[in-house]
Amino acid sequence: MNINPVKSLKEFLEISSSSIAVCFYLSTSDCNVCKVLKPKVIEMIEKNFPQIQFCYIDLNEAKEISGQLSVFTVPTILVYFESKETIRVSRNIHISELQDLISRYYSLIF
Repeated sequence: MNINPVKSLKEFLEISSSSIAVCFYLSTSDCNVCKVLKPKVIEMIEKNFPQIQFCYIDLNEAKEISGQLSVFTVPTILVYFESKETIRVSRNIHISELQDLISRYYSLIF
């Protein structure tokens, strides 16, 4: 899977407004939970939702994004469908629950 690093608010806005479906994974480089969860999220999206683009945002590099999107905890996963934030989950994220949430919207669009 091609993982797109997002480094600015401008880049985030361009991707979120031009993609049919995109998952943003927001974390920091020093978050151990994030390091364990990220490969699981990537695998789940690759396997079950091939039409969803995956983007990684390191909030240490893109501080403006956390303020503009009101992201105050990591990891946070934002899923956009048709340029709208549809799913937002933070901190205690269960892969199966996230998969069920994404599946509802994904099946309507694809």
